[in-house]
Amino acid sequence: MDFAWNDQQTQFREQVRSFIQGHWNDGARMSEELDRNDRVRAYQKQLAQAGWLTMAWPEEYGGGGASYIEQMIFAEESTFAQAPTGGQGADRLGPALILFGNEEQRREHLPKIARAETYWCQGYSEPGSGSDLASLQTRAVRDGDDFVINGQKIWTSGAQHADWIHVLTRTDPDAPKHRGVSYFMLKMDTPGISLRPITQMTDEAGFNETFFEDVRVPAANMIGEENRGWYVSATTLDFERSGINRMAEAVPIYDRLLAHSKLPDSAGEGRKVIDTAVSRQHLADTAIEINVARLLGYRVSWMQSMDLVPNHESSISKLFGTELQQRNARRGVSMLGLGGQLRPESARAPMGGELCYAYMATVSRTIAAGTSEIQRNIIATRGLGLPRG
Repeated sequence: MDFAWNDQQTQFREQVRSFIQGHWNDGARMSEELDRNDRVRAYQKQLAQAGWLTMAWPEEYGGGGASYIEQMIFAEESTFAQAPTGGQGADRLGPALILFGNEEQRREHLPKIARAETYWCQGYSEPGSGSDLASLQTRAVRDGDDFVINGQKIWTSGAQHADWIHVLTRTDPDAPKHRGVSYFMLKMDTPGISLRPITQMTDEAGFNETFFEDVRVPAANMIGEENRGWYVSATTLDFERSGINRMAEAVPIYDRLLAHSKLPDSAGEGRKVIDTAVSRQHLADTAIEINVARLLGYRVSWMQSMDLVPNHESSISKLFGTELQQRNARRGVSMLGLGGQLRPESARAPMGGELCYAYMATVSRTIAAGTSEIQRNIIATRGLGLPRG
């Protein structure tokens, strides 16, 4: 088995690196909130003009007809550089529409996503339906050519900056919970939609509560069949959980921690790391885990390139990658000692407080897109064939 890149892939990787260096220089750390601002949208438009935002999509919908491997290389290099990619429209809603949307929906939405003209958020979780997402209670009731939606969603990432939301609703309350669910697309300025930002430990508001009060949505905005939306959303979750970005997010932090650990002690910062033997073990363990996570992500991209749909494979990649991010941050804070607990705004924080920020920011990683417990259940039942219950 040959794990090397061919000449074309190597050349493309260099092109991506050169583009990022020439167009994105926003500093070492990209916060939860930074990937929602106007500068990021401007950069995404540049990506769209270069043909990289949705390069693996079919050409008739604004894509470049590139391979999933090239798309993965682009995502990997972008994440290494902590540069934006395409957001939810490009990495989950768009692919779901390609598979399950009708032609009118594809023609309306996919080219706008490919041109970075619309930004999407996801309305899945509810206050009483998180890991057990199929128990959702947000209702959509048919009224002529429309549905009327009432309910609440929570942990809606980036909703305050989004143009559209893709949302799961219950359309048949008497059906078993995995049935009777329908999937809609709504404009965020639709009357009856309101938001309440949720401030996180990082002092940023990346998540939101989203409220629906008599919100009317055309029946034509339903993705897939009525009462069969759960199965469409499951594929959307597979797209969300796949990818190389979770591994790649750990790499720049690890690289800077490794470089920091090699610096001599200075009066300004005090001791750089504590317990040299343990610190070396931390660094070695993380380096090994990064390479394992990289190969898991590569496997998912390879499956997509072979027209296979990764399911438990995506869960494996998501589970390992998010837990790697947390271990990486925790080990770094431990290596830096008490100073590692200082926030970025502290003048005496080692590494500018990056490890403290990462420690707080990665708490949600094993919850968002399906908890680690849910991923383990998927791996057990769909991957290993173990019985339920």
